[in-house]
Amino acid sequence: MKFTKMQGLGNDYLYFHEEVPANVSQLSILLSDRHYGIGSDGLIYITRSDTADFGMRIFNADGSEALMCGNGIRCVGRYIYEKGLSRKTDLLIETRSGIRKLHLDVHRGKVTSVSVNMGTVTVSPPQKIEIKGQTYTLYPVSTGNPHAVIFTDEEGLSLPEKIGSLIEHHSMFPDGVNCEFVHVRSGGTLRMRVWERGSGVTMACGTGATASAAAAIHTGMAPADQPVLVELDGGMLEFTKEENGEFLMRGPAEFVYEAEIEMEGVGRK
Repeated sequence: MKFTKMQGLGNDYLYFHEEVPANVSQLSILLSDRHYGIGSDGLIYITRSDTADFGMRIFNADGSEALMCGNGIRCVGRYIYEKGLSRKTDLLIETRSGIRKLHLDVHRGKVTSVSVNMGTVTVSPPQKIEIKGQTYTLYPVSTGNPHAVIFTDEEGLSLPEKIGSLIEHHSMFPDGVNCEFVHVRSGGTLRMRVWERGSGVTMACGTGATASAAAAIHTGMAPADQPVLVELDGGMLEFTKEENGEFLMRGPAEFVYEAEIEMEGVGRK
């Protein structure tokens, strides 16, 4: 099995240019393990598509399938261009949450950054949730993936490790949820940490950062008429809200390494 490891702000996946195998959940659990496997937040398959230039399917470290990944799709764009699968700098990628538009910034044959049209984002009215006797206010946000955004002070940025799993599996979210803890800094920059559904604490989450920017604009904590910067554990993403209400995300996508692995006892079906 040949794979390419890539990361966007530390949100790392193993990339395969092939159709998804039948035993993909088992593979994702084994390969993603950071002690007994290769180590990643999951697997991403770049596939054929009848409605876009390419398809993209994402499998979390626990074997579940995700709808969309903002950091992962930027890496898909760079992979496609630099592997010579397409020389387009504007690409359409089919995901489980719809078709996403990519624009690649290219300099001397290398992709320096990728912009992703994340589409419209729905911010619902705030809700109260009680965890360990403490009540938190969260904003349910849909970016194609479900998110729960909690605004907090700087000390609250330690909460993902403490209560992230409890929110993901709370009865309020029968299908699970990604949870973002956001501190609004002076100047409108957001500092965000995330607990991702199916993966736990990760260095970055593109859809989570999108949800956070949208919630901050919705509540007036960030301006709607200028770019919003979201700082994650792995680095910075920039968001612009377009006149039509869609969000444009811009950030890096990096190769880590390529390798081939032979898995004992894990065959394709």
